[in-house]
Amino acid sequence: MTPVKILSVDDEMDLELLLTQYFRRKIRKGEYEFFFAHNGLEALTVLLREKDINIILSDINMPEMDGLTLLTKINEMQNPAMKCIMVSAYGDMGNIRSAMNNGAFDFATKPIDLDDLSVTIEKAIEQIDYIKKAQEEHSQLESLKSDLAVAHEIQQAILPRVFPPFPENEHEMDLAALMTPAKDVGGDFYDFFRIDEDRIGVVTADVSGKGVPAAIFMAVSRTLIRTVGLQGYTPGKCLKKSNDLLSAESVDSMFVTVFYGIYNIKTGQLDFCNGGHNSPYILRADGRVEPLPVSKNCILGVFKDLEYIDEQAQLNVGDSLVMYTDGVNEAFNEQMEEYGEQRMEAVLSTVSDKTCKEIIDALLADTKSFIGQASQSDDITIMALKRKA
Repeated sequence: MTPVKILSVDDEMDLELLLTQYFRRKIRKGEYEFFFAHNGLEALTVLLREKDINIILSDINMPEMDGLTLLTKINEMQNPAMKCIMVSAYGDMGNIRSAMNNGAFDFATKPIDLDDLSVTIEKAIEQIDYIKKAQEEHSQLESLKSDLAVAHEIQQAILPRVFPPFPENEHEMDLAALMTPAKDVGGDFYDFFRIDEDRIGVVTADVSGKGVPAAIFMAVSRTLIRTVGLQGYTPGKCLKKSNDLLSAESVDSMFVTVFYGIYNIKTGQLDFCNGGHNSPYILRADGRVEPLPVSKNCILGVFKDLEYIDEQAQLNVGDSLVMYTDGVNEAFNEQMEEYGEQRMEAVLSTVSDKTCKEIIDALLADTKSFIGQASQSDDITIMALKRKA
């Protein structure tokens, strides 16, 4: 047990004997450790040497540096876990009041009632313990905040951020994406990768939950889907293999919804599989907005040995595929109204001639305008793919 360190500052020499005699049991048990100084200057010297003094018991009227001046110097140290108990004659209430107004924890009058002083010291110790615990918790929170900031940067770095991603095909296609977490880190992700000369894989996904657990599951899910997808499996086969791997390792019943499509740059054909995810939209060149069929497949990460059904769609020149997570359609405003698919479709119907980035920006701006002053309740991810030729 670390002793409570108490500094007594008084020019009356007999106080040292009184304190050591009265608190002898606590001193022997290692509960208290006393230090002594005879004026403010000596006290400052002790404080420089002993960095962890907890309580200062100081007389007000002393030579060289009085107690009020010492109290001012102690306040300059800005240590809320150091408590000062001021001592003066009973009739010296003006100085005692000044000391209390300047941050003294408590006071005692001479002749000192040692029983009362013992109670005052115990009260000070309770305050000091509370402050130290609060400081420790604050330090832990600051450390966690710093860690989350780093985790945010790492997560953003995991996601592809170079656009256009396939400059060699820039005249044939356009592609853009963003992910905005509701907290420091999120569970949504998007991905895209080249499978062969003519085909690219596109993924949007949403992990259950938020925060750090979702972010870790997100990183694992993205790595698995990308690794399996790069082997050239059909979307359904890719999700089946990914699901089997995730189900074997899932903790706390976490799962992920996934839309995975393979887009043929030359023909505009989209082979896709939807694992319990929101249905993307095809935004036709003439402004029509067509949702893809509702998912017939299960979410990933819950049950092994499931089959995942492949489907097809066709993008003609000027058409766009808009993928998103439920942070968009399930966004709520201050009146707890939901953004909904109708608002999404209304916005998308006005941007058919825009670039993918402009489509995403328009949908995000409308969502945030709808949310207003309400806090973002879920991660928001949007990805758009346009056939240009």
